[in-house]
Amino acid sequence: MDLEQHQLILRYEHLRLRCPERERRLLASLAEHGQQMPIVVVASAEEAGRFVVVDGYKRVRAMRRLTQDTVRAACWDMGEAEALLLGRLMRTGAEETAFEQGLWLRELHLRFALSLDELARRFDRSASWVSRRLALVRDLPEGIQKRMLRGELVAHAAMKYLVPLARANREAAERFAAAIAGRGLTTRQVGELLAAYRSGGARTRALVLSDPLLVLKARLEARRPAGSEPESPAAQLLRDFDLLASVARRALKKLWEGATLRLAAAEREDLAGGFRQAQRAMDRLAARIEKEIDDAGSAAAHGHPGAASAGHGGARDRQGDGDRPRHGAEGDPLRIDGGAAAAACGEGRGAPGEDPGAVRLLPGEPRAGA
Repeated sequence: MDLEQHQLILRYEHLRLRCPERERRLLASLAEHGQQMPIVVVASAEEAGRFVVVDGYKRVRAMRRLTQDTVRAACWDMGEAEALLLGRLMRTGAEETAFEQGLWLRELHLRFALSLDELARRFDRSASWVSRRLALVRDLPEGIQKRMLRGELVAHAAMKYLVPLARANREAAERFAAAIAGRGLTTRQVGELLAAYRSGGARTRALVLSDPLLVLKARLEARRPAGSEPESPAAQLLRDFDLLASVARRALKKLWEGATLRLAAAEREDLAGGFRQAQRAMDRLAARIEKEIDDAGSAAAHGHPGAASAGHGGARDRQGDGDRPRHGAEGDPLRIDGGAAAAACGEGRGAPGEDPGAVRLLPGEPRAGA
């Protein structure tokens, strides 16, 4: 069915995080291909001829910006509360942050008088799972919540560290959140900074709030054994390569584990775009390391044994060779499989392929939005 913009009730628009980059891509997709995926609505019980939007707020905003008067919609024949619960259950855990889940849980609790035990039962979760997410909304100051809605703070870090801090000192929590917001810190790094803030004196606290990245660097240096020599550039690169391999294995594991999950159009596009970006970086790295290896081999051929030994490495380089692909005819440790690159240009869900090390995305329809 087609609905006019004035027929839509955007009651739950404030409960979803906004990602400007994703919304720009959606706007471009809708402008080029039109609306492919309908929004989800239910008939309003209070206003005849109007409909409450359950899912598709980004599409509604984009269609409004494109001055489209009508929006294609699918109307579920059920009550509003049941539709919201079903909509949440149909989403995968990766689609919503813990903070978004907390916003929805609070809305369901307040608007429809669903108890915490009932919410836990409906979502097949424990009561503590519900309580922890509600704490993000109940205990965090409004300023921190706005930063989370903009994606500047990681929900897990906020749940683990900012909620207890806000319960003890709301002003301190707001200052601390403002200092770390938008810096891309991991949960572990946020914990380190909070430990330094709590245990340090006035100067340390001021430094945490003014330059948290410097504090993290200083703490890292302090953990270095006394008198130890700094790592050589080759050792640093080898450690980076090990990290790259670890991240690749972790991503592959997630793809295998999620192979049976249905991916939304926005997720497929994000996966394809993210993989292409990673592949371009790896291609540049591969070209550079190949040049370094070739140069080292050329220097060895002309009687420079030091360069040759730097290229081949010592005992440390040989450790763990069973887990690291060898260079040459048996494989290139820095090459991304060509089939995976081609498949990444399409949209689809992750699926196992012939090569367990390749990411394959099945082609799908042009992105219609989320």
